[in-house]
Amino acid sequence: MIDQAIFNLLGIAARARKVISGEELVVKEVRNGNAKLVLLANDASKNSSKKIQDKCTYYNVEYHVIGDRYDLGHATGKEARVALAITDKGFASKLSSLLNEN
Repeated sequence: MIDQAIFNLLGIAARARKVISGEELVVKEVRNGNAKLVLLANDASKNSSKKIQDKCTYYNVEYHVIGDRYDLGHATGKEARVALAITDKGFASKLSSLLNEN
């Protein structure tokens, strides 16, 4: 139930254009300080996972591993996505509270 709420909110954020997807673009947003929250697919490659997790840790950006690449892609209305960055503080805080409940 909570997973569905997370994916629904992710879809709303995507339609509001507050979601950046793709490994390189997510890393860029984290580096620039625009990413408020990062979501990573649990089936991402070890290299991608480590790269994104290290960037998030270094730049003090909260990240969560949730769903697989198809779940993240479907929630945002795109093809499979390995990483998503939420750039809006409101969406990020609500998603964070839902993810921390889970």
